[in-house]
Parts: sequence; C-alpha cells; structure tokens
Amino acid sequence: GLCVSLIPSTTNVNPTIPPCKTKPQLVNLEHFLPVLSGPATVGLLCLAACPTPLAAHPGVCRTEPCIIVASAVIGALDRSVDPCHDFYSFACGGWVRNNPLPEGKSRWGPFSNLWERNMAIMKHLLENTTMKGLSKAEENAQMYYKACMNETKIEELGAQPLQELINQTGGWALTGSWDKNNFQEVLRTVSANYHCSPFFTVFVSTDSKCSNHNIIQVDQSGLGLPSRDYYLNKTANAKVLTDGYFLVELGVLLGGSQETSRSLMQEIVDFETTLANITVPQEERRDEELIYHKIQAKDLATLAPAVDWMPYLTDVFAPVLLNDSEPVVVYAKDYLQKVSDLIASTNKSVLNNYMIMKVVRKMVSILDKKFQDAEQRFFEVMYGTKKSCTPRWKLCVSDTDSALGFALGALFVKATFAEDSKAIAEDMVSEIKWAFEDSLKYVDWMDQGTKKAAREKAEAIYNMVGYPKFIMDPKELDKVFNDFEVVSDLYFQNVMQYYNFSARVTADQLRKTPNRDQWSMTPPTVNAYYNPTKNEMVLPAGILQAPFYSRSWPKALNFGGIGVVMGHELTHAFDDQGREYDKDGNLRSWWKNSSVEAFKKQTQCMVEQYSNYSINKEALNGKHTLGENIADNGGLKAAYKAYVNWIAKNGEEATLPALGMTNHQLFFVGFAQVWCSVRTPESSHEGIITDPHSPSRFRVIGTISNSHEFSKHFGCKADAPMNPKHKCKLW
Repeated sequence: GLCVSLIPSTTNVNPTIPPCKTKPQLVNLEHFLPVLSGPATVGLLCLAACPTPLAAHPGVCRTEPCIIVASAVIGALDRSVDPCHDFYSFACGGWVRNNPLPEGKSRWGPFSNLWERNMAIMKHLLENTTMKGLSKAEENAQMYYKACMNETKIEELGAQPLQELINQTGGWALTGSWDKNNFQEVLRTVSANYHCSPFFTVFVSTDSKCSNHNIIQVDQSGLGLPSRDYYLNKTANAKVLTDGYFLVELGVLLGGSQETSRSLMQEIVDFETTLANITVPQEERRDEELIYHKIQAKDLATLAPAVDWMPYLTDVFAPVLLNDSEPVVVYAKDYLQKVSDLIASTNKSVLNNYMIMKVVRKMVSILDKKFQDAEQRFFEVMYGTKKSCTPRWKLCVSDTDSALGFALGALFVKATFAEDSKAIAEDMVSEIKWAFEDSLKYVDWMDQGTKKAAREKAEAIYNMVGYPKFIMDPKELDKVFNDFEVVSDLYFQNVMQYYNFSARVTADQLRKTPNRDQWSMTPPTVNAYYNPTKNEMVLPAGILQAPFYSRSWPKALNFGGIGVVMGHELTHAFDDQGREYDKDGNLRSWWKNSSVEAFKKQTQCMVEQYSNYSINKEALNGKHTLGENIADNGGLKAAYKAYVNWIAKNGEEATLPALGMTNHQLFFVGFAQVWCSVRTPESSHEGIITDPHSPSRFRVIGTISNSHEFSKHFGCKADAPMNPKHKCKLW
C-alpha cells in the first residue's frame, strides 16, 4: 500500500531479519537519561533536595518529572555549539557523545531505544502472563514465541525443513542436474505459499481511484539487495557484491559444493543486475496519476506473456474465485513488459535458481544458528554492524509482533496504555489540525476554491489512536486469527502456517470493503503513518510515551515531540503524493491547474534545499525525499502554531530548572532531540539510496532553517547558517 510512515517501517533500524519479510527493532529507557556530570548535576540535585531558595522563581517547574527530563535535555545538549550555526549539534552533541553505537546495531536513536523498551515489556508478557483468562489468539502468540525460543529443536532440525521445502517445490540445481520445465508451477508455489515475490509483486489493496473497493495490484518487486544502486554502481559497492553477497555461504550450508555454489550464486547476481537495470527508481514513481493503470486480468497476458496469469492469480488468491475480467491495477507497466521479455530470453535453470534463492533468503532467519551467523556476517558488510550476540528473545519478540502483533498488542495495551492517553492524544490532534487549517488562510500561492477543498480534506482526516478496537474484544480478536494454527515447538512450521494464513487474509480482502479497523502497524510499534486512500492517520500506543510524550512534562516538549509527529502525518495528506487524493481517499484531480503549477514551483525549492545537503560526501536525493521533507516542515510549523495557541488559551507554563531556556526554545530543542542519532557510514549510505526520509541531522536542520519562529526565539542573525535569507515555504 501507500501508507507513509514517520520513519522507514520496512527497513529495520537494525536488520536482523531477511529482506523478504521485514520487521522492527528493540531496550531500556534508562539509557535515554544520560549520565550527568559537572555543574548541571549539582544544580539539579540541589533543586531536588533544597527547594527553598527557588521560592523567588514561581515560574520554574520543580516536580520530579521536570527535574528528570531537564537533566535528560541538558545531558543531550552541546552548549559549546552556537544553535544558530548548527542546531543539530547544539541539541544532540551531548547525546551523540553519551551514546556510542550499541553492539550489533547499524543505527541508534530515541526510536530504537523506545522500541527496545517496548520489546522488553512484550518479552515479559509473552513469558509471564498466565494462560487463565487469555483469548485463544493471545495464547497462540505465547505459543508462537515459545516455539521460536526452542533453540534445541531448531538446532536439531538444522537445514532439513528448508531442504524438504525445496524438494517439494521441485528441487534445485545446487545438488543435482537441472533440466525441468516447471517455471510456471514454481513461480505459483513460491508466490502463493512462501510469501515471496520473484520478478514482480501481486497484492490486494484499496483501489486508489475507488477507495471503497479493494483490488488486485501488480508492481515491480524488490531485489536481493536493498536498492538497484548496489548492482548498478559496482565500484562503490564492491564490498557488498563480493562472493554474491552471502549467497555462496548459504549454498554450501544447503549441501552444495563450494564450486557449484559459487557459479550458481554468480548467476543470480548477474541476473539481479539485469533486473536492477529495468527496475524504475523510486523517485520516478512519485506521481501516482502517471503510474496507475487499470486493466482486466486477461490483459496481463498481452502485457507480460511470459507468465500464465490466470492459473497464477487463481493460486495466489485461492480460495477466492476469479475470472478473466477481474480488474487489476498495474503500477509498473513498462517494467512488466521488460521483465516478461527477460523471463522469455533467460535460461530456465537460471530462473529456477533465482526463485529458489528468493525462498532461501526469506527462510534464513528461521533456521539454525549456522544460517543466522552467515546472515549476520553479511549484515556486518552491508550495514557496518559490529558482530554481536543479539539475544534470541529479541528476534522472537519481533517475529511474534510480525505474525500475531494484534494479539500481542492486546496484551501490550492492557499492560501499558492508560485509557485517558487516547483522549489526550485525540485532543492534541485536534489542536494540530486547527493550526494546519488556520495556516491555510495565509497560503498565498493557492486559489480560493482549492484552498476550501484542502480545508475540507484536513477536516475529514480520521485519527486512529492507540490500537484498533477489535483487539480489546476477545471474541473479535479470536475471529481474526481463527484459522491461524500454531503448533508447539515447531517454529519453521509455524512461520509457514503464518504465510498461509496471511495469504488467505489477503485473498479474503478482495471481496470486502476496506476496513478502518485494519491497521498497517501493530500497537507496540514506535512509529506512525498516514494512509491516503482512507484519509486517516494512525498513532499506535507504542509511540505515545516518552521521549515523545509524557503527561507530566511541559507542553513545550509534548508539542515538540508527539505534536510534530502528528503534524508530520497530517501534512502527508498534502505532500506531493498525498495531495493527489481527495478527502474521500480517491486519486483524482481536485486542484485547479494554476495551484498545481504553483505547488510544483514551491516544492522545487525543497528539492534543491535538501539536494544540497550531503553525508560522507554523498549528496541527498531531494526528489526522492520530497514527500517526507514536506511532512517534516509542515509538521513542525503546525505543532509550533498549536503550542502558541495553547499558551494563548492557558497562559505561559513554568520553565524547566537549570536549563536557562524559554519554553519556546525548549519546543525546538525537544523536537530536535527526538532525532538525535548515530549510525555507521554503511548504514548512512544505504539510507541515502533507499530511505524516502532525510537523515536525522537534516530532518532537524532542514526544517528549522525554514522557520522564522526558530530564528526569532534563538536570536539568529540574518544569514546565520540556520537562518538563510531564502526560506522554502509551502504549508
């Protein structure tokens, strides 16, 4: 689908899971409060212990939470940096100093920190919640986790479950000669049963031009490495491509000789390089109107004749009955034609080799330790992670969240989510919405009619906060997971059951109206997203906590944290992609042409601004990151305006002790500190190539350099680096 999230939700902040099935990552909030040293500490301890002298300053917040959060803010700052010169280093320098990259991680920041904390809570719930009073789905989540934790059984089975799977699929040239003519059958099997998408991907999602219907969609699929650039820019990525990334090692583990394995894997890398050449780069796919093509299933045969489409679709969407006039939306027309030609002209054994390898890559993380180690070595090269021993439980919690995340989410919400948090978050969303709508009055490049429609769209955005309702009703929850069979102690089998279950759920969507209660993120996730076809924003329980939000903090921090997140998701409704959808979630031209032209002109400013930033001498792609940069800029502006409006209604709030900062300054510092982060050069390189979000540093610097309010409150001189004369403004 098209959901746009706050941080990349497909690549994990630290990849411990193979690319075919992506997931999040995970620890202790204590680490978020830096160890304090020096005069600041003394001041704070005195505040805690000797409140009397403060009586003269009634404007300081002296509660324990204020003292604790003030110490965290101070610990993350680097006061030696001029905020007008480099605001990211000013706000995050201390944090970066106090947070060396944890072992085994390729990047680290408050998001990862909070996810680790949520994981520890989930571990506790999966291991210690008694079976009494749990729904069947919640019990299944515990059983699934337990089977994943049964390493003895997993080691005992070794590669056998995967080898059996390969044999059932028709074998592989790795261990014997290959001359079978079974391309169509293998393609159907790996797509329908093993959740893999060789050559192209087929799924069910909302029809962008008819948002109350689901429809089959076909698109180009991913490659073995995170982006086409890895294959096309061979010199820069030689280290990753050597030895057919880690495929040769996998071949040997599955019984192939070093020699056979090497030649087969080289074949795969060469084939993937050809695929990379015909894959359309993401930044050229941002205009939905241009790439949306609705046809009938039977037309696929003309478009891409190398695939027997009707038997293929029938298998993938079984047990739903399809006929050849079934509507299908194709998002990669030229690519499909080219891939069909490629299939037709490629040796059958190479095609088979490639499809089986897709399955192998996907299954690596659910096999024994030898396979995990091979993958870990690959990640060391790919993301620059230092070798680590990630405890098994983290992988298992993360995987249980992927497979049974709503059942696990029910346990998580009951244990951690205060019911009134929902109401508080919803009130905040309304305040941010008001601010965004009010700002529309001052948008001078847009005609009145389009402006009115834009206000209506903002008004119509639906907020989903915390968790979908059904998870709190055991009957409803069990109904959703009703035909997901979990067996005790057979982890591989459970994952296969999950693939079959999720394929049936997908097929079942085809004949149903899109459902608001169906979320793309599970409740414990530390992230948020906007979905244009439903015109809704979703804020899972996982992110509605410190460091994004706490009821006992000054509002300045809450608006700078979760407030900006809310503003970010709301602005996605009006970024270069979201703006093409109307208030009912339909892709159609609802803007006057003159306003579309003006929008493109205004956004060109941001494309150029962000393309001028670089990391390790590698320039950012301002075109690819445009949507997220628009959301970051609009989010900061709406949240700040909402905060100012809150003060107008409620009066100025007390300041934090020992900081020597106004609350307006604290708003911007709070915003920046959510994005403090460290990552390896390899991971930064991967981010620049694949991530539609700008790197953290520029999410901070890019937005505040466009903010007049920032420069006003920090007293930045004209033309200071953070106060350029020429500012990009959109919303």
